[in-house]
Amino acid sequence: MDAKRELQDFYQSYDEEARLASRCGKVEYVTTMHYIQRFLKPGMRILELGAGTGRYSHALARQGYSVDAVELIERNIQQFRQNTREGEPVTIRQGDATDLSWLEDNVYDLTLILGPMYHLFDPEDQRKSLREAVRVTRPGGVLFAAYCMADPALLSTGFVRGKIQDLIAEGLTNPVTFQTFSRPKDIFQLYRKEDIDALRSELPVTQLVFAAADGLGHFMRETIETMEEDVYRPYLDYHLTVCERPDMVGWSHHTLDIFRKNEDAARMGESPGTMEL
Repeated sequence: MDAKRELQDFYQSYDEEARLASRCGKVEYVTTMHYIQRFLKPGMRILELGAGTGRYSHALARQGYSVDAVELIERNIQQFRQNTREGEPVTIRQGDATDLSWLEDNVYDLTLILGPMYHLFDPEDQRKSLREAVRVTRPGGVLFAAYCMADPALLSTGFVRGKIQDLIAEGLTNPVTFQTFSRPKDIFQLYRKEDIDALRSELPVTQLVFAAADGLGHFMRETIETMEEDVYRPYLDYHLTVCERPDMVGWSHHTLDIFRKNEDAARMGESPGTMEL
């Protein structure tokens, strides 16, 4: 079964709408919106790739921003449309983040890549997705790319759940370096910080922020879900104060790489397949 079919089957039963609504998931949402708000300016045009059910797209459209969303999974698109309020300046189109050939160069002020990198297993597809996102973003525009991190997943599955020998036997973990490997049937591609740095280094961009989107939340899920409000609010504040610390980001299940398209990038050949990086 190919990767797209695996993904379609997974999201037929996975409740994407509820993921960011839980208290634990809300940490990721609050963190991402915190940084989006930092870079927003009036009149910005926004693109969200892998928009899911539209949690971010709708929130930004309801603030008055013009948002175009692209999503691969039909079930998510249906939910996205159901969540759309009358008059929202938002569009949704089914599409693949690795090919945005129907979009012109240098269009968007803010481009969100908050889902695609989770599910791209071929390194060339990873590069294509990022190149396409940069191509359609205006010089000086800001891009957000979200990743699932390898070591928290290895710790929680391999050691907390006691499956390390299974992972090694299946070739999903190197027993010497503990590097992880994912297959389409595993649904999620896992990265280390050096993998993300290498992908970004090929782009005509300048990094602005690298942050832990949910910090230690993956290991504290039960605790976070049952926190009283007078504890939960300070916990969110604490997380936002430490989420950029280098000693914290590697433990986060999700991370945000935020970067700006260089002002001189428009002079480059930026159509798909011809972009000189």
